[in-house]
Amino acid sequence: MIMTEVELLTPEEMYEADRLTIEGGISGIELMDNAGLGITDEITARWPEPGRAVVFCGPGNNGGDGFVIARELKARGWTCDLHLLGEASRLKGDAAKAAARWDGSILPLDQVGLLEADVVVDALFGAGLSRGLDGAVADVAKQVAETGVPVVAVDIPSGVDGATGTIASTAFAATLTVTFFRKKPGHLLYPGRAHCGETIVVQIGIEPAVLGEIAPQGAENVPELWGSHFPKLRDDGHKYHRGHAVSVSGPAERTGAARLAAMAALRVGSGLVTVASPPDALAANAAHLTAIMLKEAGPADELGAFLSDKRLTSVVIGPALGVDADARAKVLATLAAGPAVVLDADALTCFQDDPAPLFQAIAGGGERPVILTPHSGEFSRVFATDQAGKVAAARAAAERSVAIVIFKGPDTVIAAPDGRYAMNTNAPPTLATAGSGDVLAGIAAGLLAQGMPAFEAGCAAVWLHGAAAARFGPGLIAEDLPGLLPDVLRELDLHS
Repeated sequence: MIMTEVELLTPEEMYEADRLTIEGGISGIELMDNAGLGITDEITARWPEPGRAVVFCGPGNNGGDGFVIARELKARGWTCDLHLLGEASRLKGDAAKAAARWDGSILPLDQVGLLEADVVVDALFGAGLSRGLDGAVADVAKQVAETGVPVVAVDIPSGVDGATGTIASTAFAATLTVTFFRKKPGHLLYPGRAHCGETIVVQIGIEPAVLGEIAPQGAENVPELWGSHFPKLRDDGHKYHRGHAVSVSGPAERTGAARLAAMAALRVGSGLVTVASPPDALAANAAHLTAIMLKEAGPADELGAFLSDKRLTSVVIGPALGVDADARAKVLATLAAGPAVVLDADALTCFQDDPAPLFQAIAGGGERPVILTPHSGEFSRVFATDQAGKVAAARAAAERSVAIVIFKGPDTVIAAPDGRYAMNTNAPPTLATAGSGDVLAGIAAGLLAQGMPAFEAGCAAVWLHGAAAARFGPGLIAEDLPGLLPDVLRELDLHS
């Protein structure tokens, strides 16, 4: 179970948090009032001068929050037009109580006027909606989008699935999304993330102690999640205390990717790094390496023999390796040799026709850590899954492969076989450049070389990769990334 300040709760887990809180003595209407007040505070902090708000309320508790928001805004001098989906007489429970406290008009959803509106409040549906918007709700979402009026979404923009971030038909696009207690996966996964705008979490009276009973498996990927596991420097240490990473090179015409991975492993702290090179690539690699060592390792059996040296603590294989029988043999020899392994790119694709031997070789390594780093194309080639959503797919892949899976993309998901997962949010679009994935694989290998646990190493590698890219800005190329790591690491100060 993940226990930090950055847990992610599925909609079902959030319902359970509400239930446990109410069971503990805080009423549902108190939670609703706190939610509405918290959102109103966020609205008035951004729009301090009272204006005109159009509030859309749904038939459930999300709509109840909307009634509270309208009431609070009106008390602060705002003009509020409240539109309800359905009949007020059909509201139940806490939503009915909140509606009874609203002293203004309740207009139907098909009589919306957005002229001169300063803010739209979307309190139609919460994170649990998994079907698409249709009818009057879809029409309103389209109308709001056409006017460009800022939208404040309650919990999550209506139309975005809170568990998967998917959008079945259309969805509101918010300037600000205010959710409660903890974020949901849908706030971080695309395309939902793009519809959330700025996402704020407000506390409404749910105590963190409920997490002990809920046992959430997900978290946002931030240093607080993995910082305590980050390799520490020893005052009396030397390079052999910091591990020895190996990066396996492709043939002479494809050597750069392995060197990118090797430099990343060295920059992230591995004490020694060696490029294992086939004979025809030795000259090309030697011409570019200085602090990184070079070892001839041609056929699979020769590579396996080299990697069986117990002084070697991690290996990254796959960048520009090739996708033929020789590549498959090298991957299997690597997995049989003993060090912690990062399998990237071609090391995955070369098993696309029959991944079973790959998974068997991983499972046969016992406790030896393995990290897989597929992008969406590689993932679809190796993992046939019918799971809905990126998180479910990544978790299923991790369970099947018995490895840590880094499912790359603008919303990278890191998943472990035991069900834990983390979702990354700091990767800038400039990372969409050739070779950046090789650097990520090298960072992961460098952390594994130093003994960092595999799930935390995968999470840290993804975050450091994004943070390094964000420091550079436009014009980033993969060669820039390793040299940016020292500044990121210095600011984190995790080594001491």
